[in-house]
Amino acid sequence: MEQRKMLGVLLVLSLLLLSSCMPGSIAMQQRAPAGFFMGIWHGWIAPISLVARLFEPTIRIYEVHNSGWWYDFGYYMAIISGFGGLSLARKGTRHEGNDKHC
Repeated sequence: MEQRKMLGVLLVLSLLLLSSCMPGSIAMQQRAPAGFFMGIWHGWIAPISLVARLFEPTIRIYEVHNSGWWYDFGYYMAIISGFGGLSLARKGTRHEGNDKHC
């Protein structure tokens, strides 16, 4: 039972940490425009931001107060890679060239 409580506390703390730097939050608007690394972060948490938007309409998936091209590049890179998604896709399409069965 104690492990469940500890897991619950960790889950709540993780959600609070993630929501503190989501795109469109007041904290993001008061700081300097989001740059490359924030673009990567926002790309990684885009699915979480989408769900959070159901409950908090001020949260966005994409930060409109950004530095331009570098933010877009980081965001796009994170969306495309998606926690190793490209490497998982490549494993499924591996071809054995010289493997002949007779």
